Amino acid sequence: MSETTEPDTKKETVVGGVHQQLAHDSAHKHVSGRAVYIDDIPEPSGTQQVHVELSTVPHAKVVKLDLSKVQAADGVTATLTADDITGINDFGYMDALDDRVFAGELVEYAGQAIFAVVAHSIEQARRAAKLAVVEYKTLEPVLTVDQAMARNQLLAECPVLARGDAAGALTKSAHRLKGRYESGGQEHFYLEGQVSMALPREDGDVYILSSTQDPTAVQHIVAKILGRPANSVTVEVRRMGGAFGGKETQATQFAAIAALAALKTGAPAKCRLDRDDDMTVTGKRHECNTEYDVGFDDRGRIQALDLGLYMRCGNSFDQSIPVIVRAVYHVDNCYYLENVRIAAYPCRTNSVTAIAFRGFGSPQAFVHTEQIIDRIALHLGKDPLDVRKINMYGRTTRNTTPFGQIVKHNILPRLLKEIETSSDYDGRRREIRKFNQTSKYLKKGIALVPIKYGVGFGVNFLNQAGALIHIYQDGSIHLNHGGTEMGQGLYVKIAQVVAEEFQVDVEHIKISSTTTDKVPNTISTAASSGADFNGMAAQIAARKLRRRLTRFASDHFKVDEEHVAFLPNRVRIGNQEMSFGELAGLAFFNRVALSATGHYKAPANNYDPEKFTGEPHRYYVFGASVAEVIIDTLTGENRVERVDILHDVGKSLNPAIDLGQLEGGFIQGMGWLTTEELHWDEGGILRTHAPSTYKIPTAGDRPADFRMGLVEWSENKSSSVFRSKAIGEPPLCLAVSVLCALRDAVASVADHAHFPQLDAPATPERIFLACEDMRRKAELQLTEEA
Repeated sequence: MSETTEPDTKKETVVGGVHQQLAHDSAHKHVSGRAVYIDDIPEPSGTQQVHVELSTVPHAKVVKLDLSKVQAADGVTATLTADDITGINDFGYMDALDDRVFAGELVEYAGQAIFAVVAHSIEQARRAAKLAVVEYKTLEPVLTVDQAMARNQLLAECPVLARGDAAGALTKSAHRLKGRYESGGQEHFYLEGQVSMALPREDGDVYILSSTQDPTAVQHIVAKILGRPANSVTVEVRRMGGAFGGKETQATQFAAIAALAALKTGAPAKCRLDRDDDMTVTGKRHECNTEYDVGFDDRGRIQALDLGLYMRCGNSFDQSIPVIVRAVYHVDNCYYLENVRIAAYPCRTNSVTAIAFRGFGSPQAFVHTEQIIDRIALHLGKDPLDVRKINMYGRTTRNTTPFGQIVKHNILPRLLKEIETSSDYDGRRREIRKFNQTSKYLKKGIALVPIKYGVGFGVNFLNQAGALIHIYQDGSIHLNHGGTEMGQGLYVKIAQVVAEEFQVDVEHIKISSTTTDKVPNTISTAASSGADFNGMAAQIAARKLRRRLTRFASDHFKVDEEHVAFLPNRVRIGNQEMSFGELAGLAFFNRVALSATGHYKAPANNYDPEKFTGEPHRYYVFGASVAEVIIDTLTGENRVERVDILHDVGKSLNPAIDLGQLEGGFIQGMGWLTTEELHWDEGGILRTHAPSTYKIPTAGDRPADFRMGLVEWSENKSSSVFRSKAIGEPPLCLAVSVLCALRDAVASVADHAHFPQLDAPATPERIFLACEDMRRKAELQLTEEA
């Protein structure tokens, strides 16, 4: 311990505290191949491999299932069917009991799990599965939204969100447009597929390594399936190779199958899907159709909107109701809708259930609303940006959403002005018009689109988190919390929060796996709330320990607590200093507890889901993007040439991580809206179930000119950790600008005299057909005028 006579006034910071640009904690492992995923963990001796066999029809009764030849095949140690489930045959989050681990007697979509084969090797399991005798009595399937609506096949009746008098205002509007728009689903295409390894323990317990966003849900639901209490199941996840919502509910099924196999054979068991099976059996983003009737004045200001929102939800509830509700809450995007009626229809179909996907309904809402804005602009001969501005929420008036939430701390006016200037939107738009006038076959388009994204779970019990921190005698720190790492950089952000609280370099903090026997009752890492909630929980735990150490130092050295200060990697106590490690060691020898838990519960939402009123969002994130594209009108081929983004993350915990999320989210959204097309044939069979037929963006699709910026002057004035804001989901929504720019380019084929019907994804085929439609309409117009 050293003595100091006067305070050191030199500005110091710890290495790796908050607001610093820090690399992802596993970045060096990712690029060197040393990051350990579940399939990289050495398998214990005798580990069994599990193959899941899927149905080949979308709707049928199983009249015969004979596995005798399967069970007699070489290497097979067990088979699993619905009859092997001792608890409840359901892995769903809802109480509907409609997400069965194995189909049993009724198949409800092509690709539903029928049985599983457990064998010494996965090759033996797959070969044996082909020996099964499965006979179906086919039933008529419902495959599309239109079919579901015709037969009134809905998961539930949703309330209607309404404000003002939409019907009356429509009749009085100077202009009125009606239409229909469709946006497709999206495959999550995480690089690491669905995988779980279950290890049997004594007393019938099981330890599960699962690639899941929600380890507590896996724990509780697997226990329910096994007919056991939750404390007999422990779930661990160190990292996932991507998730995007696809491992929130879906991972539970394969964890359960692995656990059933392990307990039936008494040996470790691994259930790992290959890519084709993974894409066939797991859910997708919700397909969404809208039918709209919009009225507006000569300036383009919307006076009334009546919109029907139809989502293809698949065969079960999963989270479709909250997804469609969130979509309803984001139809407004950044725009004040004085007279509005939005009716939502969750359509039940005989297809794989639609599930959570980055944005959770919000992207679909934005796509459909911005299509309406573009159509209004073309109808009036205006720049779409001018129509967006005239409809935008105000700061003191016209600032209440249709469900009654005030849009507080609205920074969009300033943000929009900044990106409009920095991107030279007006100048580039003029240059693009000149280019299109002289270019016969290549056409360019540009669009500037803002977003307002509501953050947080609408249901209060989900807005909580827990954390656990140990300080060891040498001052090193062990950190555990309920958040899961799927590549988004959550772990390093939480470590930075703890480093800041203790004023130690982040290298002194050991990041550990999320495990249900360390922090119980965790909440899914979803809704862009991982850092918000887990960061606050870790901060609470750290502050408990810091107060405990402060009181100890005050008592031990006979100084007032106000004279105990945590400085970078050391503690000043009166006129003396010691390292953080020295203080930790001294506290231990004086029997001070150096472990603490933290639990955070966010302020309650004032929200009524039955009436569609209140404040479902804790705060809003704002952003805007400018996309410039070029298309070949003879082939539909296209390229995004430049993107400018200005995005609001409050006071960023880690700008490097946030910029990575901004770029990745935008590119993923761009893929959804341009190349990622899901195709089911007339028999309800998914035909795009591999990289050969389903096209995600590659490095070559990234715009060559990609300019990203974070709003440096923004900070979160709501309850959040160090004034930061969420980053995970909003960037995907910014990619709507690409679709709008493509529509602008297609419209130029007819000199913006006609509005192109360009549904999403805007594949080369759709762009080509839309261009052909523009040519026909332009030629017809010339003929009529002649």
